[in-house]
Amino acid sequence: PALRRLSRHLLAHYQRGTRPVRDWRTTTNVAIDLMVYAILSVDEKNQVLTTYIWYRQHWTDEFLKWDPARFDNLTQISLPVESIWVPDILINEFVDVGKSPHVPYVYVSHHGEVQNLKPIQVMTACSLDIYNFPFDVQNCSLTFTSWLHHIRDINLSLWRQPELVKFDRSVFMNQGEWELLYVLSHFQEFSVKSSDSYAEMKFYVVIRRRPLFYTVSLLLPSIFLMVMDIVGFYLPPHSGERVSFKITLLLGYSVFLIIVSDTLPATAVGTPLIGIYFVVCMALLVISLTETILIVCLVHKQDLQPHVPEWVKHLLLERATILLCIRDRTKFSQSRMQSLDTSRHAENNDSTAKLTPYVCEDPRECGAVGGTRSALAFAGRTEGSAALQDILRETTAIRQLLEKREEFRDVAREWLQVGYVLDVLLFRVYLAAVLAYSITLGTLWSVWRDA
Repeated sequence: PALRRLSRHLLAHYQRGTRPVRDWRTTTNVAIDLMVYAILSVDEKNQVLTTYIWYRQHWTDEFLKWDPARFDNLTQISLPVESIWVPDILINEFVDVGKSPHVPYVYVSHHGEVQNLKPIQVMTACSLDIYNFPFDVQNCSLTFTSWLHHIRDINLSLWRQPELVKFDRSVFMNQGEWELLYVLSHFQEFSVKSSDSYAEMKFYVVIRRRPLFYTVSLLLPSIFLMVMDIVGFYLPPHSGERVSFKITLLLGYSVFLIIVSDTLPATAVGTPLIGIYFVVCMALLVISLTETILIVCLVHKQDLQPHVPEWVKHLLLERATILLCIRDRTKFSQSRMQSLDTSRHAENNDSTAKLTPYVCEDPRECGAVGGTRSALAFAGRTEGSAALQDILRETTAIRQLLEKREEFRDVAREWLQVGYVLDVLLFRVYLAAVLAYSITLGTLWSVWRDA
């Protein structure tokens, strides 16, 4: 058969250990091509990219030419790759042997052109920048070069036009986490310490992460917790529920960070921006809790506090109310003061009950008692003056007590107004900081997403 006769004719005296040129000064030109089939994994910690590519190369072998008329017009034949010379082209970034299928044959045409087509699973070192995670774009290079032969022996070129290689996604499987943007190609000469130059063909594989999963699982829960923290400011500052509510939010956010810690990429080079975002959100929650504790301390236990200083009144109750557009600063304190009045009124009633040992309920009984007191009034006139003085002293003491309590109520009202105005002021400052921070991060991520 023609195939067997041609195979014996080509390989009978073939020397696979030498470069296939008749004149040693002739350069063997190897044209290479690359098509990305899939992005298998991106290991940020070890800085390793695993890709599956379709690699093609062809060169001219001057000892594998024949006349098709002598072999039944046969113009192409497949030969074992172990039987002929193959250029030693390797990938400089290669770090590990992947599970690549073995293709045992190459195609040879009657002009001596050899085509070596094979799929390769490549595990290469790549400088991965995760600062923009999860909106990051990675640019990893695959450098093909001859490990031994310099450029005078083996020269490299591109099989197809660079434009065709750049946007070729015909075989790319784009259903994973990463999407292929484009593949750039670049030829250059490389030399070490003024030695012979080597030809290099670089392919830059530019990929982009799909951020939808990380947006739903990382960003949205954090945003929801921050919104709930802002809503918590509308709880009354004189109630203790706001402190417990914000402590619960802080604990929930801590548990959330523990859960998502394994999802974030880890490198020894730097921290992604989303990690900084989580830390700042935690700091904002702590600041919010601190502000709430400060306000609660102002509006509770006012009996132990002095009067509000005049400069505090001037800054908060006059200037700040105008700045914050608070027209009626006492509106907030009415409900609080009503509760204080109710409690103090109950205490006053208890004190009056203690001072009055007996109160008659029947009018006849009251009349009988009054008659008895009239009969004894003259006999105890001398003793009545001493009792009247005791009653006057007791009345004076009660009046001083009531005046002191009224003064405490005024102090409580003042501090409650100060706490209310300060709470509104700090809330608006906190809200402005959160909005500025959110707008900055949103702008950065939008720019990176559309870049």
